[in-house]
Amino acid sequence: MVDKVIRIFKIINAIQANPGISANDLAFKCEVDVRTIYRDLRVLDLIAPITNDGKGTGYRFMGKFSMYPLNFSEQEALVFSLLPSVLDEDKLPPGFQTAYDKVMATHVKQKSDQINIIEDIAGIIQMGTPAYRKESPNFLQPIIQAIIEQKSIDTVYHTQYRNETTERKIDPYYLVPRDRLFYLFGYCHSKQDIRTFRISRFQKVEITGQSFDKGDFNIKQYLKNTWSIDRGEKNMTFKVRFSADVARYIKEEELFVHPRMKDQKDGSLIFEVTVNNEKEFLKWVLQYGPSAEILEPKSIRDSLKAQLSQWVSMYQ
Repeated sequence: MVDKVIRIFKIINAIQANPGISANDLAFKCEVDVRTIYRDLRVLDLIAPITNDGKGTGYRFMGKFSMYPLNFSEQEALVFSLLPSVLDEDKLPPGFQTAYDKVMATHVKQKSDQINIIEDIAGIIQMGTPAYRKESPNFLQPIIQAIIEQKSIDTVYHTQYRNETTERKIDPYYLVPRDRLFYLFGYCHSKQDIRTFRISRFQKVEITGQSFDKGDFNIKQYLKNTWSIDRGEKNMTFKVRFSADVARYIKEEELFVHPRMKDQKDGSLIFEVTVNNEKEFLKWVLQYGPSAEILEPKSIRDSLKAQLSQWVSMYQ
């Protein structure tokens, strides 16, 4: 949901700056596939009618729709605000002051509107609370704002498996929802590497004035062959037969990986995929119980047989 809202704003800016822009170019700018862009355009068309005059002509807004974001950085805003003090007022053309005031007013309103929109988004997205807490602060608003403005954040984060709480400075890159949870992918200054953070484990998040640049980081490449969130080190190819009663639900799963699916005459589905974390994939498959049969690899099939035998013994 959050990614889609941010992406639609990017699409609006891209179409406005480049009338006639192609779906492929929009996909490149937004770092998604073309099918996702087509879905976003259908949503956007309900708000601001878009036209495409034919193959090869690209997209443009119809009528007088426009949105003029100044997108001043903090430094640019400061420089612009000092402009009158460095100019000779006697040489300024008529109307300069009123034009200047309008630009500054637009910048202030834009910043205010942007923060209000982010607050609304964060309010709409409801998050649960870990069972061991009575309440959990919602840090989505400052995190989304920091991602959009490309500002580092100062945080206090609890690492569950080490039961350790640390202070960290993070450059927030992407917010990813998975299994009713939100995860932040970003550059951790203390670890000097890309790390994954579960939002509910933050105990403090404050936006700094320090800007960052993602460089050539590509989230799709980073999560290549990653089933959910945790990246493994060894690729493994699975073949699973899903019965007809769940096959249609498997086809609508939203994944980072690209499975190969083949319909069978009896309505079942053969599902093949290569992943780098077998535990995450098996956890997903097992939720379908007897409606999912792991065909390959044989070692996993044998391991699952042994596990099922233990379960049967436990409940006898």
